Amino acid sequence: MNVDTISDFLAEQRDIAPEELQPLVLEFETLWERKLWHQLTNQLIEFFNHPGSAPQRLQFYKVFVLKFADKINQLKLVDLALKAATQCRDNQERLSFMEGVVKKVDNEDSQDALVFATIAMARVKLDLNDLEGARKDLDKAERILESFDSVETIVHAAFYGANADYYQAKADFGSYYRNALLYLACIDIKSLSPVERRNRAYDLAIAALVSTSIHNFGELLLHPILDALSEREEDKWLRDLLFAFNRGDLTAYDMLANHIKSNPLLAQHSRQLREKIYLAALTEAVFRRPPHDRAMTFATIAAETKVRPGEIEHLIMKALSLGLLRGTIDQVDEVAHINWVQPKVLDMKQIENMRARLKEWDSSVNQLGNWIEKVGQDLWAA
Repeated sequence: MNVDTISDFLAEQRDIAPEELQPLVLEFETLWERKLWHQLTNQLIEFFNHPGSAPQRLQFYKVFVLKFADKINQLKLVDLALKAATQCRDNQERLSFMEGVVKKVDNEDSQDALVFATIAMARVKLDLNDLEGARKDLDKAERILESFDSVETIVHAAFYGANADYYQAKADFGSYYRNALLYLACIDIKSLSPVERRNRAYDLAIAALVSTSIHNFGELLLHPILDALSEREEDKWLRDLLFAFNRGDLTAYDMLANHIKSNPLLAQHSRQLREKIYLAALTEAVFRRPPHDRAMTFATIAAETKVRPGEIEHLIMKALSLGLLRGTIDQVDEVAHINWVQPKVLDMKQIENMRARLKEWDSSVNQLGNWIEKVGQDLWAA
């Protein structure tokens, strides 16, 4: 394509662009003629980011951007391509388009761009329900990522976001939970719309509850994304349920039972949730006790967890096998000797209990000091 053709294309696109974007399009030709590729790329990104440019993006990419694609930052090239891809007619056309982008950036010196494009292609395959194809692309991207010393945050965010969506489609809740949190760690959550924040918080909460591998929600409870569940009355119960699990609050759990039944996924896992809250109640009961008083009879555990006496041993063994507790069980005397409990995030009530325990410890130290001083008077005098 010669310069005159480029000029004609830009003139045509300027005429059909929204009025506020016409000065940008006019500047494209000047930057193009002067071969100021870096400035031109940034101006194009500004143009593509504007909602009014949507109908023109695909043509701009195919006719104009590809003309100098090898001369610009390849990561930015993929970014432009992704914005252009939103204007494809359907997912099949989008997949063909992204396959072309992947081939375009598959060079030794643009591996970060290759990863970025490959992840985008995997996302399209997820939309097409080609989970196997998406997994292959994500695995390929991960292998390349692992070879980097460092990479742009945008690439890591794309990988964890796509990985989370894959595991959500596979109903692998534990893997979804971990990857979704890693995704949030790579972005500014203010960049998400209120709806996106709410949906992410909701999905994370559900995943944490129904996962068989997650028993400590501390990272989620401390994350600002969870505030999105406080913004609507119909979502507050889910946030309350997470905190009830965190402190092993069986009373609060029972009060929220109707909400649990109304959610299909939680209702499907109701038996597992009940076992999980019992485990939480057990760890909380141990946590509240001072380290020197963690030999608990089965009867005491039954009273604090509301588990039937005949199921107490199984509950303790489950907690030990999951690594929530460490200790031994005396089956003859029906006593559990616990010497460690998994750390957890504390709410205000739990912090108050910790404060009471510290005050008790301080008092015990003072009493011991007074006793030593009293019985050792003769020794001190000598």
